[in-house]
Amino acid sequence: MFLEIVDPIANLFGEWSSTVNIYSIMLRIALAVILGSAIGWERSNKRHAAGLRTFILAILTTTVAMILDKYIQEVHNNSIYFISGAAVLALAIISCNTTIYTSKSQIKGLTTSVALWGVSFIGLTLGAGLYTTTLILFVVFLLSLSLFPKIETILKNRSSQFDVHLELTNASYLKDFTAVLRELGIRIFDIEANPAYINSGVAVYTISLCIMKEEVQKYKTHMELIEALKSLQYVAHIEEMM
Repeated sequence: MFLEIVDPIANLFGEWSSTVNIYSIMLRIALAVILGSAIGWERSNKRHAAGLRTFILAILTTTVAMILDKYIQEVHNNSIYFISGAAVLALAIISCNTTIYTSKSQIKGLTTSVALWGVSFIGLTLGAGLYTTTLILFVVFLLSLSLFPKIETILKNRSSQFDVHLELTNASYLKDFTAVLRELGIRIFDIEANPAYINSGVAVYTISLCIMKEEVQKYKTHMELIEALKSLQYVAHIEEMM
């Protein structure tokens, strides 16, 4: 036995918005395009691979899939949502292909990949006529993509542990570089040579670090420490890995 959900926005629109009819279908499709455009614009504005059109199509697909399942349920009394399940699974497979592993041992596109799969559930709630739930999910989703990254950056920049991508002009300078880190009160957890840069003329490493000295951790951000390390003559390039 299913619990009947009372949707305030559906009540505001009227009874017609809760059933499957031509007007409710048009409303849900229009809302899918609007919500998908907002999320897609946020991703496009940050120059991610999956942008405006991709997110519109993703949320539109699952919205239509749920509408079809609801129609089949009403007409044929079938409570198994085959089309919706297939749509979510297909989007999960597609979203996996938006994630790449760079030559700097960094994972790129993970947030966009999860977002692309996550909007499918917004489409499902919208297709089911749960307008209030859809609006809440959309707001939380958009905040997670636009506001939370700034908070995450602040927290990461103050964290005692972080990873860096390091390029030295010669592998022989690695010993000197590690000595400088120890003098600064930074502990080295792991050093991994990057095979993608063999025969490139530079020695490239991925290094896991931990700030041990309390005074350094309190007053220096990762960016400030990295800028200081850039001044070393044998450092060709160094950046924090996000």
